[in-house]
Amino acid sequence: MRWHKFLSTILHPIVMPTIGLLLYFYLCPFEVDFREQLYFLSIVFIATYIIPIFILIVLKLTNKISSVNLPSIKERKAPLFIMMCIFLILARYFSAFRNAQDLSYLFYGTLLGLIAIYLIFVTGIKTSIHLLSMGSAVGYFIVFQLIYNVSVLPLIIILILLSGLLGASRLYLKAHTPKEVYLGFILGVSCQIIAYYML
Repeated sequence: MRWHKFLSTILHPIVMPTIGLLLYFYLCPFEVDFREQLYFLSIVFIATYIIPIFILIVLKLTNKISSVNLPSIKERKAPLFIMMCIFLILARYFSAFRNAQDLSYLFYGTLLGLIAIYLIFVTGIKTSIHLLSMGSAVGYFIVFQLIYNVSVLPLIIILILLSGLLGASRLYLKAHTPKEVYLGFILGVSCQIIAYYML
């Protein structure tokens, strides 16, 4: 039980954008100035980690949600809409930087996945955002290979294996059904690739 919770925490959707950015800077075939890296990391960390946590605390204190885990679709709607807005702002922000323009694919792709999840809510399916974020990481590094004509296959394999472990953890914790887990991962991967070919 403790292991499953630990994995769900370290691979939480609000942590993955920062992890993704760190991996991007590590693998990037051209050198990005260290101060620029810190600047971009600070923006992403504040936007995708600090702000969401603050919003969840406010929603919990005002009794708008019963738990920060957002167990129901109704409770997920407002935070998810806010995250969609944040990812749109980040996507537009990074698209303005020539030396980090390809990072906009990561945020546009994730935004597309979040929109799909929001629309799927009408069917009563609570798609896994944990697996969406992992699928987005896999999809983005597939796109990364296409952009730079380099192989990051070992990383992609590791991310897929971690996705499997995370999916098993979400099922063990009874947070999702198998359909919701698979759907999240498939949306994550496909939306990154769709965003790349659309933009």
